[in-house]
Amino acid sequence: MAQVAMTGDRIAIAFSTWERIWTRRAEVSVPLAAINQVACVDAPLRVARGGHRGLLVSGYTKIGVWGVLRGPRQLVSVRRRPALHLTLNSGVTGDRFDEILLSHPDAARLTQRIRQAVRGPATPA
Repeated sequence: MAQVAMTGDRIAIAFSTWERIWTRRAEVSVPLAAINQVACVDAPLRVARGGHRGLLVSGYTKIGVWGVLRGPRQLVSVRRRPALHLTLNSGVTGDRFDEILLSHPDAARLTQRIRQAVRGPATPA
């Protein structure tokens, strides 16, 4: 399972050895400024769609890149559990992904932490 860490103004995602085979990358670093939306999804297997390059075990797991031919290009590592869903501004990230979808044991709390970080500190009125 991918490890997610917030460091300064970035989110660092480190893939496990098994995930690296299918995602073809060891890690991804996303600037907070590149995040348009963040959500916790209960059925992440339904969110990953389109042509893909990676592992698909129907009804259980998807790991790799979805939306290869058209549609939003998604970096995916999900199972039948809640997942973090990031919608990105790929022009800011400099990467080829429009979305990142990751199953995480504490996806709801992680979603809240990222939302707060993206909004930035509250400024007094």
